[in-house]
This record gives sequence, C-alpha cells and structure tokens, in this order.
Amino acid sequence: MNILGIHLGHDACAALVRDGEIVADVAEERFTRIKHQSGLPRLSVDYCLNAGGISGEDVDVIAVATINPVPDLHLLFDGLPRQKKSRLVQIQDIIKKRKGFPLRGVPRYFKKWTVSPKVELDSVEHHLAHAASAYYTSGHDEKQLIATIDGEGDGFSTCLWRGEGGRIEPLEKFGTESSTAIFYGIVTEGLGWWHGDGEGKTMGLAPYGDPSDVAGILDGYYPKFENGCLISPADYGQFYQIDQSGALHHHYGLAEDMSRLVECHGREQIAAEAQRIIEEQISQLIFPWLNREGTSNLSCAGGLFLNVKLNQRIWETGKVARHHIFPNAGDSGLAVGAALYAWHHRNPGAKNQILDHLYRGPEYSNDEIETVLKTRNLNYRRVEDIESEVADRLAKDQIVAWFQGRMESGPRALGNRSILMSANRAENKDIINSRVKFREGFRPFCPSMHREKKEHYLENPRDEFFMITSFTCPEPKRKRIPAVVHADNTLRPQTVSQAMNPKYWRLIDEFGTRTGEHLLLNTSLNVMGEPIVSHPHEAIRCFYDSGLDCLAMGDFLLEKVQ
Repeated sequence: MNILGIHLGHDACAALVRDGEIVADVAEERFTRIKHQSGLPRLSVDYCLNAGGISGEDVDVIAVATINPVPDLHLLFDGLPRQKKSRLVQIQDIIKKRKGFPLRGVPRYFKKWTVSPKVELDSVEHHLAHAASAYYTSGHDEKQLIATIDGEGDGFSTCLWRGEGGRIEPLEKFGTESSTAIFYGIVTEGLGWWHGDGEGKTMGLAPYGDPSDVAGILDGYYPKFENGCLISPADYGQFYQIDQSGALHHHYGLAEDMSRLVECHGREQIAAEAQRIIEEQISQLIFPWLNREGTSNLSCAGGLFLNVKLNQRIWETGKVARHHIFPNAGDSGLAVGAALYAWHHRNPGAKNQILDHLYRGPEYSNDEIETVLKTRNLNYRRVEDIESEVADRLAKDQIVAWFQGRMESGPRALGNRSILMSANRAENKDIINSRVKFREGFRPFCPSMHREKKEHYLENPRDEFFMITSFTCPEPKRKRIPAVVHADNTLRPQTVSQAMNPKYWRLIDEFGTRTGEHLLLNTSLNVMGEPIVSHPHEAIRCFYDSGLDCLAMGDFLLEKVQ
C-alpha cells in the first residue's frame, strides 16, 4: 500500500509511506530555496513518487494533514473526488468572477499527476498528524502520553493524547489561548526575529541572561497551567499574516509591548525569562498528565518541541523513562505524520517502528556529481579515501563542507549535508559564525559524536540521534571541545551510529584517531536565511560564496586556491 502524505501551507511538504515504512520525506523549501515555503508541495510530491518508483496511479491513499477542505489538491492531482469548498471560499470565487479576477488554476507546464479512481482521500487533523508522527516512530506499543504543542492547527494549539496498542486517543485539547508556542514566538518577534523561524535564536540567547533579574516581567503575556489544567488563558489579540516571497510571516500586536520590554530590560534577560516560563508551564502540564495516565513514557511533536532546552528539562527530572521527540517536530513533519496515521488506521495490529534515521531526501551518485563539476569547468580531484583526507584537514582546523548520500529530513543536518570543523578550539565557533554562516556570534553549534563515546561527553546520557535534546557536558570535557559547549555548559548532540551512517561514523573515527576527540562540530550546509542545500550545484554555490576551505561531495574534493 502506497500512502502519500501532503501538507499545504507553512512548511509545505510531502512524504511517501509504503506498507508502514517511510520511503521519502521532504519539505518544499529544499527545492524552491525559499525557507519555510508555503503553498503547494509540487516538487516534493514529484520527488516522493520518483523515490518510490511509482506514478500517481499507484497511490492508494492521499493523506492530508488537516480536516478542512483543501480544494487546491486539484491543482496537483487529476481524478480526485471533488472537495466541497467552504462558504467563504465560494463567496470569494463569486466575487472574483464578477470582477474579472483570475481563479486558482495551474498552467500547462506545471506537472499534475493522474490518480486512480480507487484512490482514497484521508483528512487527518493537524494535531493528530503531529501525534502520529511521534507515536508511530517511538518504537514501542506500550502505553504512553503524547503531547503536541505548536502555534495553531485546525483550531488547537495544545493537545494531549493516549497512545496504546497502536491506537491514539485524545485526552485534552486546548485552543490558541493555551499556546506557549505563540508566546515564545511573540518574544522572538519582540527581539527582532521572524516569528516561526527565529525561536532557535531566542533559545540560544537565553543562557546569557538571568531570569531572576526580571522575574514576573512577562506575567499576563502567557498562559498558565497548574496540575495539568489551563488556569489562566492568554489573550493574544489580533493575529496578522503576510506572504513574503512564498513564505508566511506572522505578527501579533503584543510584539510591540515585547519590543519595549526588551529595550528596557535587555535582550538576554527577556529571552532567559521566556525560556524559563515555557519550561515551567510545560512541566505543569505534562507531569500531572503522566501521573494520571500511570505511565513514564512520553512522546512529543509540534514546533515547540524543537526547543532542545525544554526537552532537556523534561528528561533531567527523571520522571520520564522513555522520552521520544519526533525530530522533524514542526509542520514540515505533518506529511509523514498524516501518512503514518492513514497506514496504522487501516492496519491496527501493525507495530510501531523505531525511527532509526532521517535520510529520506534526494541523493546523487558520483557520476551525477562529477557531471555537475565538469559542466561548471571546476578544478577538482577524486579521492580514494575521502574520510581519511577530510579528517586530516579537520585536524588542521580547516572548515569542510560534507555532502554525502541522501539529504536529511527536518531542520537539522545529520552528517549528509553538513559543515564540519574541529570543536577542539574555542575560536572555531566564532570563525564559522563570521566566515561561513554570517550570523550572530552567540549562536551555538552542535557536536556529532560516536555513539559509543556519549558517556564521555554527556551527563545523564541516552542515545540522541537527531539533535533534539540538549545535555550538560561533563566538566573535564568542557575545555577539550569548547567550540560546541554553550554558555550554560550544554551540548545539543547527535550520537552517530556506525550502522546508521557508516561513512560519517568513519570520518569521526579518523578524526578521533588524529586528535583524541571522537566528536566534530557540525552545522547545516547553508548560510543564514537559506534552507539546507539539496543539490550539488547548491553546495558549490554555498562553497564559493562563503569562507569554506574545501567541499567533499561523494568521492570528490574541491579546494580554493590559496
């Protein structure tokens, strides 16, 4: 059974699930090069079908991550049953016709796919798709609490679910008045960053402030929970949205208040207090529900759980035995969640799979890479042992772009579309921020480490394959790998398994042999404001438009003239 998951809107994406296995999963931004691309995931659908070796007529189910009608599906597929438009859309169409405005439609040169008359169309509620992405990739069927928290989707912002025996049942749902994610986004906008993208900057800035200095200053701007109940809803006022170059930008009037607070009390202090608040409030929500459900198993999804410090706070309480966060937690994970739900809904006895990797995007052979290099008339050379060659350069503190295998799904580079450097010198952090990423100097970097060495680098360690939880770095190691230790002595690690990514594991091993540290600084192969690169020609452009020293693509090495 081929199930095609679709999400139209912010972070548009598509995924293909075949017989319960994720075959492909990709966000439209990777092809259009517009970060958080909204709208129709045309190129993502095309990739997923090609990756699965199927046509539109081979799709058994199209699972859409919303319960609202999506008439725009007919701009992607021929042969779908007609969806009823909402009354508002019908009125808008009538007005457009009367005034001569164009209606929604695609030109002939836009690819559409013909589907079988037997294709089924599933509408999966937004937060249910988030819940499915977490539960059905958790690797076990025992009872667990599922928490999904984001800005808003299908009218809800905070949802709690019971996952057990392959089934997902709703426990409690709250609307936007409960959204700690909206609160954090308003703070982010008040700090001068993009609500819906810059929240990671707010989190990175927070350790430089002291929330005790501004305790209570943000009271009234966020929802409060107590014993698992919403006791003080938030009133966020009017919501505004604008489509800028294909990406949606959000605005709340309260961001003006936040800007004034930032001006009065300092950026670091407001960021620190906002981080403290979400950790406190989510704890007040989740732990009482774990007690009520009589479980210590927790799975999470939704954009708020991209906050790795929040995830660390939950883990370090010791109240959670199994803690699984779906690593593509934001809306770009909705397509795969909708597809997984559609599969398990039809196969209630199917076991939950372990999410062992996120390499679900495009890949390019050595022949394809060399064709791109030759076409651009570039000087390059083929290297017999690329891992050993690159390890030599990393040991000499060079900055290397590492482009290998299938591209990662989700927001983190996990060793296939990465920029790498030694973490053994503190100044390397500043060098990459200024020469390559062109971003704020306080922004931290993640380490990739051998799975077998995690106890050396992490306190209270567990496997963390996807950089979705931070951990405290043991004191003896902090001075050995200073470029990846943040201001609060934490790391956001990727533990690399030899079975999961043997080429990347061997590169780290070769570097460890040379330096004694089986750990590399790893950041995404892009510059600030752009999506992670997908195609070789994008990697070449990034290489020559930044301070990278060399680019390793497949078995080929590009170097800059010294």
